[in-house]
Amino acid sequence: MAATITASMVNELRSKTGQGMMECKKALTETGGDVEKAIDYFRKKGVKASVTERQAGEGRVVASSAEHGRLAVAVEVNCTTDFAAKSDAFGKLLELALHKMLANPTADVRNDADVKAAVVSTAQMTGENIQIGKTLAINDPNGYAGAYVYSITNKIAVLMGFGGEKKPDAEVMKQLGGHIAFSKPLGLTRDAVPADLVAKEREIAVDQAKQTGKPQQIAEKIAEGKLNSFFAERVLLDQEFFNAGVFKGSVQNYLKQHGVTLKKYERIEVGGQ
Repeated sequence: MAATITASMVNELRSKTGQGMMECKKALTETGGDVEKAIDYFRKKGVKASVTERQAGEGRVVASSAEHGRLAVAVEVNCTTDFAAKSDAFGKLLELALHKMLANPTADVRNDADVKAAVVSTAQMTGENIQIGKTLAINDPNGYAGAYVYSITNKIAVLMGFGGEKKPDAEVMKQLGGHIAFSKPLGLTRDAVPADLVAKEREIAVDQAKQTGKPQQIAEKIAEGKLNSFFAERVLLDQEFFNAGVFKGSVQNYLKQHGVTLKKYERIEVGGQ
């Protein structure tokens, strides 16, 4: 008795192979209505399973600042394998999306006609799931913006927004960007750390001190000291500068030494939140 081939079975196979309705119906008929066997049927004919079902967990980021120094943007593009991320087609897609954002930092590059066409073309060339990931921009007509990419992997980028009259030199932006990429701070200042996280850390520190027999007042003072250490690990301006060979001290003092004011930053990493 021949298997019943339903419309839902045909549509499922179409979504997984990209083949036409009649071809899918024929494949299902020849494989007794087994979708997985039908996929193998197509694979033997050189047809790939749908690229859109493959996880796009790899990729690259690209970032740059405009010549006038007031704008910096970053774009993440995802794919299935690191091999595809190193291809020329993938690199051209990254550059196209970057230039689109530099031309208009508020643009929705995912739905830009040229970018969408390039995504499809790159997917066809690589046989992988290609997607535009996160996009970032810092645009400050009254300040300066800089960009940093961790060039060893090209998977981490940092945008920085500066205030003041002085534009930071390239080396300062490179060093600061490297610190942010490496240290993954929770925020620029202590105020940026979620209040509930701070409260939890304080409560734990107080309880730990009280368990050693310290009275409440002393326990709270001990907790404040531990909180300062907590902030020094997680708050950008409080962190010790990551490259002691360049500067020994906090990030805040590094910036002060160069007469630079950091107003904000954004960090983007492939696969990161």
